[in-house]
Amino acid sequence: MTNNNGVEWSIRMGDGSSMVLEPEHKYGVMRIWDGLKGLIMRFVMRVWMFLKKAWDLGVDEPRKFFHCLKVGVALMVVSLFYYMRPLYDGVGGSAIWAVMTVVVVFEYTVGGTLYKCLNRICATLLAGFLALGVHWVASHSGHQFEPFIMGTSLFILASATTFSRFIPVVKARFDYGCTIFILTYSLVSVSGYRVEHLLHVAHERISTIIIGTCLCIITSMLIFPVWAGTELHLLIPRNMDKLAKSLDCCVAEYFGHDDEESKKSSQGYKCVLNSKASEEAMENFARWEPAHGQFNFRHPWKKYLKIGASARSCAYCIETLTSCLDSKNQVPESLKNHLDSSCMNLSSSASRVIRELSTMVSTTTRSDKIDMAVEDMKNAVQELQNDLKSLPDLLVQPHDKVEESSTPKSLEKNDRVPSQITVIPLMEVIPIVSFASLLMETASRIEENIVKAVEELADSAQFKQPEDKMKPKNNPTSKIVSDEEGALQRV
Repeated sequence: MTNNNGVEWSIRMGDGSSMVLEPEHKYGVMRIWDGLKGLIMRFVMRVWMFLKKAWDLGVDEPRKFFHCLKVGVALMVVSLFYYMRPLYDGVGGSAIWAVMTVVVVFEYTVGGTLYKCLNRICATLLAGFLALGVHWVASHSGHQFEPFIMGTSLFILASATTFSRFIPVVKARFDYGCTIFILTYSLVSVSGYRVEHLLHVAHERISTIIIGTCLCIITSMLIFPVWAGTELHLLIPRNMDKLAKSLDCCVAEYFGHDDEESKKSSQGYKCVLNSKASEEAMENFARWEPAHGQFNFRHPWKKYLKIGASARSCAYCIETLTSCLDSKNQVPESLKNHLDSSCMNLSSSASRVIRELSTMVSTTTRSDKIDMAVEDMKNAVQELQNDLKSLPDLLVQPHDKVEESSTPKSLEKNDRVPSQITVIPLMEVIPIVSFASLLMETASRIEENIVKAVEELADSAQFKQPEDKMKPKNNPTSKIVSDEEGALQRV
């Protein structure tokens, strides 16, 4: 260390060498630099991880990337009304309303965009006409009564529209329209008190809103369209397949026939439980979509919600089945072995029914195997019930011991006398009985709920018949009979 006089301080080490002491402020600067460098590195790593996740998302679902491009294209086109003088002169200073409309109404699906666009147009027109009418009445009532009439009308219409949003039907279909109605009526009625040419202002705003909504509809429907109806049609069978996989993995894990992959797949039922909001939103948007692909305008989208609700009722049973896996009460192996084959058979047949129904929905084609699959599931339920009825015979397990008599060898005889009886505690029996009962309840819900819901959808949507029923089959018996008749005629 060097002091102010230029003297250097050093210390002698144990091995005879000396070390010069550095100034303390040098170490302080190094610590600050190391901390700043670490902070920069952490920031760069977080940015890199964010970009990597964004890239993976775009690779996995490229339609979301295309949606971003569509929004950019729509905004670029609508901004021309501001940048180009002829277009700007046509709409005036209200061109910003077209830009705002594109920002707030453009959605990921075609149905969502149509829902917001049509609600915005209808609500804007209705609110504009009402505001102009009330303004005309108020302006002819005198300057003193005009603010009271405008304020009273604003209070009544805003309160009534807000209350209507609590009605389930209105909230599901026209919630966004109610919000736009309140906004437009408030703007027109309040600004009309100070603006002289109110009709001209309203005309410009309505025109720019119509321009923005039409541009969004055209862009959404023509450039890589994403249909909410198709998304719902794909979501329901996907959830049903996850439900079937979860049922198989859960039962296999309970009886020790699982592996690492099945343990991960056993949690697929959670996707079914968490998809209610997505299904309802897609169904609501699908109503607004025109005919596309294999779906007509009046396609029974409500039936998909019924199938989803039926699948969730089964998912709740599977969730309860998974809770049995973590039970602290140990079940004797003898009882598990007794119900192993029947439970595995029931889970296999039940999951086969669900997969067959999933194929029906995804292909919109009736299945000629579903009746046989349901019958096999019923037989599996009956087999499990029979095994449960014979379960009490296993609860009492006698243990015999051999008693040797004192008679000579010629008369020697071994007598087996029961020495003790082991009774399995009830607390060890309840878990497996509950598991079997829940499994039968799951099969019952599949038969009564999911099967009927899919059949209703098949009837309403007029599913196609199987190809083997549509094509006439060649009957070899009839051919043999016709050959015999021809031979007799020749004789």
